[in-house]
Amino acid sequence: SYFLRHARSRNYVSESEVCKLESVPLDFGDYHPLKPITVTESKTKKMNRKGSTSSTSSSSSSSVMDPLSSVLDGTDPLSLFAAAADPVTTALPTDGARRKRDKDESSAVGSDFEPWSSKRGEILARYTTTEKLSIVSGGCHRKATTTGSAVSEKVRTRLEELDDLEEGSQKELLNLTQQDYMNRIEELNQSLKDAWSSDQKVKALKIVIQCSKLLSDTTVIQFYPSKFVLITDILDTFGKLVYERILSMCVDNRVSLPDNFSPECVNDTAKETCLNWFFKIASIRELIPRFYVEAAILKCNKFLSKTGISECLPRLTSMIRGIGDPLVAVYARAYLCRVGMEVAPQLKESLNKNFFDFLLTFKQIHEDTVQNQLVVQCVEIPLYLTLYSPAIDWILQCIAYHAPDVLLTEMMERCKKLGNNALLLNSVMSAFRAEFIAARSMDFIGMIKECDESGFPKHLLFRSLGLNLALADPPENDRLQILNEAWKVITKLKNPQDYINCAEVWVEYTCRHFTKREVNTVLADVIKHMTPDRAFEDAYPQLQSIIQKVITYIYDFALLFSVEKFLPFLDMFQKESVRVEVCKCIMESFIKHQQESTKDPVILNALLHICKTMHDSVNALTLEDEKRMLAVLINGFIKMVSFGRDFEQQLSFYVEARSMFCNLEPVLVQLIHSVNQLAMETRRVMKGNHSRKTAAFVRACVAFCFITIPSLSSIFTRLNLYLHSGQVALANQCLSQADAFFKAAVSLVPEVPKMISVDGKMRPSDAFLLEFLCNFFSTLLVVP
Repeated sequence: SYFLRHARSRNYVSESEVCKLESVPLDFGDYHPLKPITVTESKTKKMNRKGSTSSTSSSSSSSVMDPLSSVLDGTDPLSLFAAAADPVTTALPTDGARRKRDKDESSAVGSDFEPWSSKRGEILARYTTTEKLSIVSGGCHRKATTTGSAVSEKVRTRLEELDDLEEGSQKELLNLTQQDYMNRIEELNQSLKDAWSSDQKVKALKIVIQCSKLLSDTTVIQFYPSKFVLITDILDTFGKLVYERILSMCVDNRVSLPDNFSPECVNDTAKETCLNWFFKIASIRELIPRFYVEAAILKCNKFLSKTGISECLPRLTSMIRGIGDPLVAVYARAYLCRVGMEVAPQLKESLNKNFFDFLLTFKQIHEDTVQNQLVVQCVEIPLYLTLYSPAIDWILQCIAYHAPDVLLTEMMERCKKLGNNALLLNSVMSAFRAEFIAARSMDFIGMIKECDESGFPKHLLFRSLGLNLALADPPENDRLQILNEAWKVITKLKNPQDYINCAEVWVEYTCRHFTKREVNTVLADVIKHMTPDRAFEDAYPQLQSIIQKVITYIYDFALLFSVEKFLPFLDMFQKESVRVEVCKCIMESFIKHQQESTKDPVILNALLHICKTMHDSVNALTLEDEKRMLAVLINGFIKMVSFGRDFEQQLSFYVEARSMFCNLEPVLVQLIHSVNQLAMETRRVMKGNHSRKTAAFVRACVAFCFITIPSLSSIFTRLNLYLHSGQVALANQCLSQADAFFKAAVSLVPEVPKMISVDGKMRPSDAFLLEFLCNFFSTLLVVP
C-alpha cells in the first residue's frame, strides 16, 4: 500500500516573529559592550590661578557625563589619527549632501533677489576714512583648569574663560590706519578658523564676542558701514562653523540628514550641543554682542524645534529696541533681516516689524545726543544720513521682495507721514520694484519737492527716480511733465560731478520716450555744464555711458547725425584712449544696425572722421589684436558704402579711404578687393563690351591695385593679390596691365622665405607656394 503526501502550508513571517529573540530598545547614552570607548584628554594651562596641568579620561559608559566636555575639550590624538587614516569614510556621507544643501538654501530666494555679497564690495569702496582707528585685541590664549574632576568646577572654569574678555584681559590697539584695521579684522577671522579647526571652541566664541563689541563703537562714524561688513563676515563664518559642527553630529551610519529634516530626526547629543551654544550665548552680558552672536547661529534653531526660528526672530527684533544709537540699531536690524532672509524667507512679519520699529525711532537722528556726536567728529548731516542708506536699502529690499502692492503702498504712506523723509524716500525708490515706482512717478515727484534740501540732496532723489524710469515706463500722459520737473532741478546743479551723475541717468529716459529734439536739448545742456574748466576730464565714464545710451535707442544713423549736438558732444572726449573706445562703440552700433548700403554725405563724413580717429591711434606699441579689431570695424564701414551706378564716385571714395587708412594692412587688402569688384561690376553693366570711357575707368581701377599692392608686408598676400588683380585685368581686356601683374608676381616668387609665420607659429612655405603656383599656371593657360 502507499500513502499520498501533501506539503504542509506554512506562514514563514509569523513563524519568524515567534521564534526570534526579544529586542530591547537601546538609548544613545546607554552602556553597550560593543560601543566604542571615547577617550577625551585635555591639557591646558591656567594663568593667574593656582593649579597644574590636568588630564581627564572618560568613557561613554560613564554614569556622569559632562555635556561641555564633549563639545569643548576636543578629541584625543588617537582619534585624530584614526580620522586622518580614513578620510573617505568621514567625508563621503557629508560633503555631497552639504553641497546639495548649500545649493538648496541659496535658492530659497529666487535669482531676482540681489544677494548681500553683491553689495559688499560697493560698501567697502564707498565708506572709507583717513582717520585713525582703534581695535580691542583680546587675550585669546587658552587657560588651564585646576586639578579636579567635579563637573561644577569645569563649568565654572569655562564661564570664567568667557568672562575673561570682559574683565580686562584685552588690550586696545590705537592709531591704526584703515588698511591696518582691515588687516587686523582679517587676522581675527583667520584666528577664528584656526581656533575652530584646533578644537578650541571657547577661544572661537571669545573672538566672535570681541568682534561683535566693535559694532557698538562709532568713534569714526563714516567708517561704520564698512566696519559692519567686515565684522559680519566673521559672524557669518562663525554661524556656518557651528551649524556644520552640529550637522556633522547628526550623521548616523554614514547617512546624513535629509535637506528638509525635522527636529525629530536630530539625535539627543546634537540637540544638547545646540542648546549648549544658545545657553553660552545667553550668558554674554552686553546686549550688542549677545544679539549679534545669537543672530549668527539663528539657523541652528532648526535642530531644536520647528517653530524655533519663528519664535526667535520677534524676540531678537525686540532686543534691538535696547540699542540707543540709531545708526548701530539700524545696522543690527539689517543684519537680522539678512539672516532672516537666508534661513526663513517666508517669515515676512519680522521684516515688516523691523522696518516699522525703525520708523518709530527715526526721529532720534535729530536729537541732541546724535547731533553732539556729529559736532565732535565734524560730520555734516547730509554725510551722516548717507551712512544709513546701505542698511535701510537692504531692509526695504527684503520687505519688497515679492511683496504685494498693498504692503508697498502702506510703506510709502508711513514714510510720507515722517518729516524730512528724503533718506527713506531714496531707499524706497532703490528697493521697491521699478514698475511700482514708475506707475506713481508724479506722487514721488511731489514727495521729493516737499523734502528739506539740507538733509538729503534732492538731485540724489531724482537720480534714484531716473534709475527706476529707465527700467519701467511711467504713464504716457505724465512723461513730459516728469522730464521737465526733473530737469529743472538737475540743470540748476553747480557741481559738475553731481550734475553729470544725474544727467547720465535721465538721458536714457529721454531717449526712450522722446524725439531727437529733446535729446538734442539734453546733450546741449550737458555740453554747457561740462565744458567750463574742462570739467569733462573728470567725467569720462559718465559721458561714455551717455553716448552708449544714445546710440542704443537712436540706431538710425541718418537721424543720429542730424542731432545737432551729437558731434560737438564727441569733441569732449579729448583723452585719446577714451576717444577711441567711444569711436569703436559707435562703429559697432553702425555695423550691427545698418541694414542697407548708404551714400548719405552726412553719415559718410561723420563716420570717416570717426574711423580716422581710430586709425590714427595705431602706433608701434599697438597690439595685433587691437589692430585687427580696428580693421574689422573700418572694413565693415567700407563695405556698407555704395554710390549705386556712380562708379567714379565709388572709386574716389576708395582712393580717399586708402590715403586715410594706410597704416592698417587688412583695410588696404579690403580696398583692393573692393576696387577689383568695382571693375568687374563695370564689366557686368557693359556686358563685356567696354566703351572708351568705361575702358579708361577700368584701367584706373587696375592702376589703383597695382600701386597699392607693393605697400603690403605679407609676401603671400601680395602674390595672391597680384594674381587676382591680373585675372580682373585680363577679364576686362587690359592685356598689358595683366602682363605687368603676372611679371610682378613672377619676380616676387624668388623672395618667398622657406619658413613663414602662421597664427604665431613658424611653418614651411612649400605648401602655400605650391597652391599659388598651381593657380598661377592655370591662369597663364588662357593668357594670349
